[in-house]
Amino acid sequence: MLVLINANIYTMWEEHPRVEALAIEQNRIVAAGMKDEILNLATARDTIRDMANCTIWPGLTDSHIHFQNYALGLDRVDCETSSRGECLDRVKKAAQKIPAGDWIRGHGWNQNNWPEGFGNADLLDQAAPQNPVYLTAKSLHASWANSAALRLAGITRQTPDPQDGEIQRGADGNPTGILFESAMGLVEKAIPDPAIAEIMRAMETAQKTLWSLGITGIHDYDQRGCFMALQEMEQAGGLGLRVVKGIPHEDFDHAVALGLRTGFGSDFLRIGSLKMFADGALGPNTAAMFQPYEGKSTTGMLFLDAEQILEIGQKASETGISLAIHAIGDRANYEVLKAYDQMRRFEKDHHKPHLRHRIEHVQIIHPDHLERLAALGIIASVQPIHATSDYQMVDRFWGSRSRTAYAFRDLLAANTRVTFGSDAPVESPNPFWGLHAAVTRQRQDGSPAPEGWHPNQRITLQQALAGFTTGPAYAAGVETRLGRLAPGYLADLIVLEQDPFELAPQQIFTVQPTATMVAGRFVWKQ
Repeated sequence: MLVLINANIYTMWEEHPRVEALAIEQNRIVAAGMKDEILNLATARDTIRDMANCTIWPGLTDSHIHFQNYALGLDRVDCETSSRGECLDRVKKAAQKIPAGDWIRGHGWNQNNWPEGFGNADLLDQAAPQNPVYLTAKSLHASWANSAALRLAGITRQTPDPQDGEIQRGADGNPTGILFESAMGLVEKAIPDPAIAEIMRAMETAQKTLWSLGITGIHDYDQRGCFMALQEMEQAGGLGLRVVKGIPHEDFDHAVALGLRTGFGSDFLRIGSLKMFADGALGPNTAAMFQPYEGKSTTGMLFLDAEQILEIGQKASETGISLAIHAIGDRANYEVLKAYDQMRRFEKDHHKPHLRHRIEHVQIIHPDHLERLAALGIIASVQPIHATSDYQMVDRFWGSRSRTAYAFRDLLAANTRVTFGSDAPVESPNPFWGLHAAVTRQRQDGSPAPEGWHPNQRITLQQALAGFTTGPAYAAGVETRLGRLAPGYLADLIVLEQDPFELAPQQIFTVQPTATMVAGRFVWKQ
């Protein structure tokens, strides 16, 4: 048995929210309490470790991440720059390091932050004349390709826009190199898939990075290759994150045919929810809205309405698969909630389980619809860091509607079940950056104001911590063994030299763990 004493332990356990010591047997916590109480349980054979008054939290879970994309992206061109020219310079440098004909991948650009606006294929051709180039936008809902990439994808003047997508075209009718939503897939199909071994190597590196940030679990929404790599990692004994693996919509029929159910698997790799997209994103103005974007005629793109969601949802319910639906705009959130209302009736009438359905993002919701999540028992899977990253775009494109955007406090006040994530690689997976954003509604430089952006939506650190601990555990159906430091729970925890509850809220983003434990074993130390 391992005994940790002289620590400042936040348990997230209502019966004993603060304790001084933990006793850990194999991979579980067997006792949590005061120092003398726990020491009385120890024998001469046990290991006693003095934690020197460090703070201990439960391990943190990122409940919305694209793990394969994040892992592979660690070696890609960082396109999150303040100007288009700087991004092009980085592409040029990358082209100088690889053979002609090899693909150059990058991520992170946002035309809304560039004085020059969108790029085009010609600019990328100049930066990398001998390589196909494909750069995804920060939102992951748009991309920028050069002529070689367009040619390999077979995209020409005559190529029609795919359903739920758009090929941006110039005044002459030719593709510019900017692709929106499903049109991105036209190029992505032409890019050679990475080998499973390559994905595994990238994930092993990324796993260590996540441990160093205090993350012990993730809810992943990448595709088939990611799932295959995760299975191989677990079988080899190398998977050290608690992973809930979402089912991509394109693989739904296969999942049903196999009889997969939400919750099936081990403590390290479990089947999650069916992931679908009801709309696009804020940055490219493809999130589905009731009213047009400020100064524009577009209301975005609605990919699924309530009737379509219900049809899919009924089939999923028959198999025991819960839904996780991406909805950003107020129109998309309305359609999803309308479908979930009908889903609850279907579950009741057909004696089906009351599944833990989710809405991913819930970035803006009409005030009249906000309380419906709690009423229907729908989980709001939100990303606090989006609020501070996006606020300038929100004010620009949604205007006065922004008062109900990223409404975390209102959701909690309505008794909505909430779980937090990062959407990495869209944002950094650092959970302390997410905690800081939720508590302050400020960027790390203090902008936009000392009181934060829409400060009425700030929440407490305790509420924010629940979003990374008990919230994800409930969403995954494992609230009886993860998310708390209590007897019978799996021993996943992080060690901090600083107590974030004693810091000024503006300093929370600076916190760094000194050690991370998964299943009773320290997997990372500073």
